[in-house]
Amino acid sequence: MGTVLDDLESRPGSATSLLRTVIGLYLRGPDGRLTARSLVTLMDALGVSAANTRTAVARVKLKGLIQPAQIDGAAGYRLHPDAETMLATGDRRIFHPRTMNLGDPWCLISFSVPETERERRHQLRRRLSWIGCGTVAPGLWITPEMLRGEVEQILGDLELRDRTTLFRTQTPQSGVRLTTAIGQWWDLPAIASLHHAFLHDTAPVLTQAANAPQGAFAHYVRSIDSWRIIPYLDPGLPYDLLPGDWPGRSSSARFTEIMQRFQRPAAEFVDQV
Repeated sequence: MGTVLDDLESRPGSATSLLRTVIGLYLRGPDGRLTARSLVTLMDALGVSAANTRTAVARVKLKGLIQPAQIDGAAGYRLHPDAETMLATGDRRIFHPRTMNLGDPWCLISFSVPETERERRHQLRRRLSWIGCGTVAPGLWITPEMLRGEVEQILGDLELRDRTTLFRTQTPQSGVRLTTAIGQWWDLPAIASLHHAFLHDTAPVLTQAANAPQGAFAHYVRSIDSWRIIPYLDPGLPYDLLPGDWPGRSSSARFTEIMQRFQRPAAEFVDQV
């Protein structure tokens, strides 16, 4: 595949996941470069040792996320050009998550991939789950229509568009109530647990002052690292179709509050480094 995939399997809080978050936040644009020394300093502010940073750098280089660059004679890194599309998609997911309204259309994804191409079939199912699609049947998946563009991108990457049919539908008809069917198509307890974990992990952050740039940087990056997989795995289903105690609204509000408090002082620390 000619695209760079986000490494959603990296455990939030790990050196590799934190490094990817730092890269996504601060290594962007034509002038986005960091010396190796600066990158070690930023990761040290997150509690990651220089040795673990070097290991994480090797992993993200292997994934095609960054490439070597010379910066005023010093060794450093820049974003790999092929990673721009992935990060742009991530920006929309992470910083501008959307919620489907009741009555909005759905997208059904029907595919048939032969056993001789089972690896591509496996990758298709894997990547559909990574963008929050639900499983109606092994060859029939469902997602809000607003995510159709991401589905199309996956099909193009895997060269499976000719083996797939997409349907736009208003309200899927099932033998059970739609709220019950949604609980069968998506693992709602698993998604809810991600929101609860984010709320739990970030509760102490709100008690911290934002006037110390290094501390603000650490709180901000770690909070985003904890949050960034949630808007991928949670497709933004209508609240009316979710359990009454659904934590998604609260976690989204928490993320916005953290952004407003720590984004600017965190950027100031990066500028200092």
